[in-house]
Amino acid sequence: MAYTYDWKLTGLKKQSRNGIEGAVVQTYWKVIATDEDGDTGEFVGGTPFPITSVDPENFTPYDELTEADVLEWIKNYVSGSNVSTNYWGHISNVIEKQLEEKKSPIVSIGEFEFPWSTGSLASGSTIPY
Repeated sequence: MAYTYDWKLTGLKKQSRNGIEGAVVQTYWKVIATDEDGDTGEFVGGTPFPITSVDPENFTPYDELTEADVLEWIKNYVSGSNVSTNYWGHISNVIEKQLEEKKSPIVSIGEFEFPWSTGSLASGSTIPY
């Protein structure tokens, strides 16, 4: 089944060090997948970007960043070619499980709700001993 994905930033942390001012060092985000029936599933995550990994020569000042810039960093991190950071399979599995449970929910049945039960506690029946 095909999904459309909507990525949203929910928070950031920034840090200044060694002449780098306001580098984004932590992101908080969620991705919401919508299927053809309009059902949704979501994954909430956080992605670190250590200040030690910031290249001062290719640094974009905080005030010049866009949401699209930061989301692109996150997407590249969690679903890019770096095997050590790519966990898109896990994200997809969590979302697919949520969508599956919406399509085919598991319903818990208590012992007094079985079809062969003679009464229910909700109707004031007592438990036979």
